[in-house]
This record gives sequence, C-alpha cells and structure tokens, in this order.
Amino acid sequence: MFWSLIPLVAVCVVLAGLVGMCSFGGRGSMDGPAPSYDAAKALTADAAAVSFGIRVPKVPDGWQANSGSRTGIESGRTEPGSKDKQRAIASRVGYIAPSKMYMSVTQSDADETALVQSIQKEVYPTGAEDIDGVKWIVYQGGEGTEPVWTTRLDGGKGPTQVAITGAGTDDDFRTLAIATQTASPLG
Repeated sequence: MFWSLIPLVAVCVVLAGLVGMCSFGGRGSMDGPAPSYDAAKALTADAAAVSFGIRVPKVPDGWQANSGSRTGIESGRTEPGSKDKQRAIASRVGYIAPSKMYMSVTQSDADETALVQSIQKEVYPTGAEDIDGVKWIVYQGGEGTEPVWTTRLDGGKGPTQVAITGAGTDDDFRTLAIATQTASPLG
C-alpha cells in the first residue's frame, strides 16, 4: 500500500511545480514592502458617511498607512437623551511605524468602553498619558495583549472617541496620538 502512494506523490509534486503553486526559498523569510493605503481618501469618504468628526492623522515621514476599514459596534453607543444603546460606527486605519511595528488608529462614535472592548477584550485601564494637554487613558492586559490608548476629541460634527493600539513602542503611541489630536476634524 505504502509503495503505491510514491508515484502519486511524485505526480502531485511535479504538477504543483509546473503550476507554480509551490516555491522554495532556502534563505528564510525576507521583508517585503508593506502594502500602501490612501488613508486621506478613505478617511474623507468615511467623514462624509458618519455623524462624528473624523480626522486624518498627520503622521511624520517614515510612517506608512497600509490598511483600513469601517465597521459597526453593536450597542456601542448610548443615545444622549434616551440612554438607549445604538449601533456605533468605527473607522480604522493601520500604519507601519518606522520601528517596523503595526499601529492603528480607530475613530468612532462609540462609548469608551465599547470601543476599547471591540479592539481588545482582555484589557483594563491602568493609567493615563498627558500628550500636549490631551489626556489619553491607557488600557493594558496580560502577556501578549497589545495596549490601547484612548481619548475623546471634540470638534467637527460631534465628539469622537479615538483609540490607538499596536505592537509599537511608547514613542510610536505618542507620535500617533499627536498626529491624530492635532489634525482638524473633517466636515
């Protein structure tokens, strides 16, 4: 039985090689270019579609936007007058920092806790960072959990809950916080 499988395996290997479905790189993994993403265009489109102030972070040279999305957070916000829970909207853009670490900025009309829990479920507030007069609440969790920094920024169409997370350094978090809080809200 075993010997009858050898020709079958050989045929599969040859076909995979001919089709180009397999490759071998004896030198290990290589860093390739990060995909590019037009954050300004995406955030401008999001700003036109939501009822809160979206900002386009002014990231310094060396930062590259590489991904983005717009999602919902069920029962993520509390309606001011009635206290009813409503669906919140979140707009997220991912960046590669000069440290080669992934970071993201999420802007939403969600309540603080709902936004943070939509990003990282196993975190809790551990302190605060004052970034040029803006108070960012720092959430952390156990080992292997990325921190989340969050603040509420006013302006534009209404207040926006902003959250930053990623595998970057504290300096990466500060840089992204400054780039976001100093940008003017669209709309």
